[in-house]
Amino acid sequence: MGDMERLHKIKYMIQARECVPLNDFLDELEISKATFKRDLEYLRSRMNASIVYDRFKGGYCFDGQVVGEKIELPGLWFSEKEATALVLMQHLLSGLDKGGLIEPHIAPLTSIIDGILGQSNTPTKELRKRLKVFGMSARKGTIDNFEEIGSALLKRKRLVITYHARGTNKTTEREISPQRLIFYRDNWYLDAYCHLRKDLRSFTLDGIAKVVVINIKADEVSDKQLHEHFAESYGIFSGKASQRAKLKFSPEKARWVSAETWHGQQVGSFDKDGNYLLEFDYNQDPELVMDILKYGSGVEVLAPTTLRKRIEEELGKALQHY
Repeated sequence: MGDMERLHKIKYMIQARECVPLNDFLDELEISKATFKRDLEYLRSRMNASIVYDRFKGGYCFDGQVVGEKIELPGLWFSEKEATALVLMQHLLSGLDKGGLIEPHIAPLTSIIDGILGQSNTPTKELRKRLKVFGMSARKGTIDNFEEIGSALLKRKRLVITYHARGTNKTTEREISPQRLIFYRDNWYLDAYCHLRKDLRSFTLDGIAKVVVINIKADEVSDKQLHEHFAESYGIFSGKASQRAKLKFSPEKARWVSAETWHGQQVGSFDKDGNYLLEFDYNQDPELVMDILKYGSGVEVLAPTTLRKRIEEELGKALQHY
C-alpha cells in the first residue's frame, strides 16, 4: 500500500466508523505506531484534517468543534496524478484571471494540493515554472463587484447596476436579471435580461461601476433563447444573425485560419489555388472588422458588400497615417 493510498484509508476509516482505536489502524493498515504517527502529523499539518484523539471513546475521530475558514477534508482527497492535473489547471486559471476574480477563492484548495505534492517527486514549483499563460487582450483594472454578481447569479436574484458603455460613452442605471457569466478573450461578461431595454444584453464586468442585489426573483431565460440570441452571431455581439460573411484567406494565412474556429456553425473549404474560403453568420460587425484587419493583405472580404466597404474604408484611413 502506497503512502497516499494509506492516507486515504485512514480518512475513510474515521469517516465510516466515526471513532477508530489505534490498534485498528495498525492491524488493518499493517503499519507500525511510528508510521501511523507520521501519517497523522502529515494529515493534520499538510491537509488541514482536524483529527483528534477522543479519550472518552478511546479512538481517533474528526473534531466536530472545528468551524471557520478551514473546512476539514473528509471528502476532498486526490491522488498524486489528480493533484498534478489540478495544480496545472489552477495555474492556468491564475494566468487567465488577471482581474484576480477567482484566485482568492481557490487559494485554500491550492494549499491542499501543494501539501499533497509536497512529498511527491513532482514539486508544484517546478510544475508552475513549466507552464506559462499570457493574456493578450485583458483590460487593465480590477473588478470590485464580482462576488455580488456571482452570488445574485447563483441565488437567482435581480441586480440594479450602474453601467458605462464604452461604445456610446454613456452611463445608465438599469435593473437586470443575470443569466450567466462569460469569460471571452481574456475579459469577463455578464449575459442578462435587461428590464430597461426589455431584451437580452451582454455587459462587460469592468464596465459595471456599482451593483445592488435586490430581493426580487430574477427572470429565467431558457438555454435555447440564450443560444439563439448570443451564439448565432459572430463574437460577443448579440442578436439574431442578419448577414453572412464570406472571406477568402491567402494560402499562407490559410495554414493558421483553417485550424481556427471563428464561429460555431462556420463553413470552410479550400479552392483549387489553396485559398481558404470561410463563411459564417453575424449581426453587428465591429469585432469582425477588427479581426479581419489583423490579417492585412492576407484576407479578402467577398461578401456582403457592406462589410467589404467597411474594410476598404478602414484600410484607407490607416493608409493616411503612412
